[in-house]
Amino acid sequence: MEPSGVIEALWDRIQARDWSGVADLVAEDVVVEWPVSAERIVGNKNFVAVNSEYPGGWSIRVLRIVADGNEVVSEVEVPHDEFGVFRAASFWTIQRGRIVRGREYWTSVGADPRPEWRAALVEPM
Repeated sequence: MEPSGVIEALWDRIQARDWSGVADLVAEDVVVEWPVSAERIVGNKNFVAVNSEYPGGWSIRVLRIVADGNEVVSEVEVPHDEFGVFRAASFWTIQRGRIVRGREYWTSVGADPRPEWRAALVEPM
């Protein structure tokens, strides 16, 4: 599978709650970093557990996937019934058809309010 296909399959399997399928895409010694919350997930089992144990009520909408060789970037939107809408920009490294490294920036929409100094220079989305 091409690296972009690995990430497309990852999000499809997470959406389907196919946790054994997710595990098949992730290297045993994977390292995934979440800089916004200053957390590091080490290992296949921990990656699957973090995702499978998140409170229900969410869905995944892939906004884009861009690949350059073994490096893949994805942007997803994750609406949650209780917690609002989240976005994630994820940077993945794929080797031999499996995810070996990731760095994800998760935030909720509107979590970083616009400062007043640039109000005249921008428009709301």
